[in-house]
Amino acid sequence: MPDPVPLSEVKRRLTDEASRRTLPREAMLAQGHSETFARLPPEETTKLMTALRELSYVDAAMAVKLADLMPQYTEELRLLYSKERLLLDEAQLAKLLEILAQYR
Repeated sequence: MPDPVPLSEVKRRLTDEASRRTLPREAMLAQGHSETFARLPPEETTKLMTALRELSYVDAAMAVKLADLMPQYTEELRLLYSKERLLLDEAQLAKLLEILAQYR
């Protein structure tokens, strides 16, 4: 399975490609979505994902989800982790929120 790509990187790639040629309809829709919902520039997203990956309970896919959604509350983090086979305690949730707040 390929590595997940954050929304800001999708935005950058589609913008670069759109400057070279006309994008197909699906790609134009994806570009519009990425322009609307990408919250950080690609460089900041990479730094954030690196900081998140240093935590043992954040894998690559979860780092991308966290960087794309930038949750602000513990309830949002619990929702994101609800499908994982991992229960985070309050200290772990607080650490995640602290790291995310640095990039907001």
